[in-house]
Amino acid sequence: MVDSETIEEKISDKKEEFDEKIDEGKEKIEDKKEKSKNIADNIINDLYKSIDEFKENVRNMQKTADQKYSDYKKATVQTLDIDLIETKDVYYVKAAVPGVEKDDVLIEAGDNDLTIETTFKSYFDEFAEDETAEVISSSIKSGRCVKTIRFENSLDLENIKAKFSNGIVIITIPKLVIPKHKVNVE
Repeated sequence: MVDSETIEEKISDKKEEFDEKIDEGKEKIEDKKEKSKNIADNIINDLYKSIDEFKENVRNMQKTADQKYSDYKKATVQTLDIDLIETKDVYYVKAAVPGVEKDDVLIEAGDNDLTIETTFKSYFDEFAEDETAEVISSSIKSGRCVKTIRFENSLDLENIKAKFSNGIVIITIPKLVIPKHKVNVE
């Protein structure tokens, strides 16, 4: 038989082995925890960096889109806002040209049409010197604007009158009254 001292000694040895293995396991767990924490930190940092890069790309895309839209507005001809009233003998046109000088409004009349043309300056152009300025919103007309109106009746070109006041042009356009001639049949 085995005596109790030998058993206790074996138990003690096994306990020491067991404790050593537990300590090794704890160390491995701590190492893996530290590695996992480092990996998680790296992933989070990369994610934040990716989000920041994405935000910057979106801002750059917005700036590019705004610039393209601004260039498009300058390159295309926009229409003017008008009111048109007709009476028995006269057409009345009211055209809004805010911020434009009287000399910058061009009005041309043909037999049965009228064209109003002007160019609106962009508010952003006033900030050309400041490189930090950027357009956030732009809905006021800028660039070349033209409105052509076609009438059913011929116009009395000699008596058309235009009056400019406070960014509004009022145009009075008399209709040309062409008397009818009776034709005798032979």
